[in-house]
Amino acid sequence: MLIYNVTINVEQSVRDAWVSWMIKTHIPDVLATGRFLEATMTRVMVDEEMGGITYSVQYKVKDRATLDLYYKNDADRLRNETLKRFGSALVAFRTELEVVTINKPLIRSATEYLFTYGTLQEKEVQKMVFSRILTGNEDHLGAHTISKELVGGLYPTIESTSKSTKGVPGIVYIISKEELLRVDDYEGDAYYRKKATLASGTEAWVYLGKTKS
Repeated sequence: MLIYNVTINVEQSVRDAWVSWMIKTHIPDVLATGRFLEATMTRVMVDEEMGGITYSVQYKVKDRATLDLYYKNDADRLRNETLKRFGSALVAFRTELEVVTINKPLIRSATEYLFTYGTLQEKEVQKMVFSRILTGNEDHLGAHTISKELVGGLYPTIESTSKSTKGVPGIVYIISKEELLRVDDYEGDAYYRKKATLASGTEAWVYLGKTKS
């Protein structure tokens, strides 16, 4: 896993407008490229020798190939949008960080079954969410099918169906209650989880995309 870090020094006169634009527009636009797993924005708490206020935005990406796709297809467009809006009122420099290890508090015994059919089966995503690689078993969720509509236009979800179907294939993992909360954070507001009975008879948590109102 890599972290694409952007450090930005912003003039006081545009700070509020820039912070609002980053939170509401720019960071969501970067994540909408589908290249990154998550983004964290922080303020650097040091005296500013060069004036202005310094922030850091860290984007987690699963591998070098994915980051290179961002550089090739998305980076110039998104940087130009920033320059058009704020011009010389900010200075940015970029660094790449390689994640060596992620340590989280020890967890209690695993008691929750989790049915996965998408990115949570990827090793790099598991390292980020659980700080470990999971071992699971293949299973099926009947009376459901992969939805044609992607969540946010990028990510898969499933939907119930009355049609004859083999169901949705996936992998079941056993995790702790604490880890299940981490999955809630990873899936975010676009998904909700519910209990479902799998083909094996296992009662497992399943994440589904929220329907549009």
